[in-house]
Amino acid sequence: MAKAIAKAKGKSNSAFMKPMTISSDLAAVIGKGPMPRSEVVKKLWVYIKKNDMQDPKNKRNIIADANLKKVFGGKAVVSMFEMTKLVSKHLS
Repeated sequence: MAKAIAKAKGKSNSAFMKPMTISSDLAAVIGKGPMPRSEVVKKLWVYIKKNDMQDPKNKRNIIADANLKKVFGGKAVVSMFEMTKLVSKHLS
């Protein structure tokens, strides 16, 4: 059983670390790829924090600028959980 779990974990980690092609809209925010999904998320958070885009009343919400609105499908405010789903559409 432990081997099966370790094997499943190894598979998901390798998928998470696989370099992904980045859309031009996302590249405008984090730079050109390819890069693993983990690096994409890390760079997004650097951008969000550098530009003070977290809602001061609810830190889980991100207030998008013009560049992030393109990545977020035109939405002005998204939760950090929704952000991951929206960013996935810009990775292939």
